[in-house]
Amino acid sequence: MNDPASALPPARPCPICGKAVETAAKHKPFCSPRCATLDLGKWLKGDYAIPAVEPPDDFDPEAEDGEGEGRGEGRGER
Repeated sequence: MNDPASALPPARPCPICGKAVETAAKHKPFCSPRCATLDLGKWLKGDYAIPAVEPPDDFDPEAEDGEGEGRGEGRGER
């Protein structure tokens, strides 16, 4: 009834190849050193990146300060 194998979380697939990964795997969360190395290569090449919105090259943040619509409301400006 108190089987230690039943207390272990279910095996998750390797994020690179999809094979089942043993709970006590040396290269967890990967199934092998090859998959771990492939993942590292993806990080180093920039395959895993958070997309960012870059402002245009001619963007001037000082020109934007205080001149937007709705700014100045309630300050006595007419």
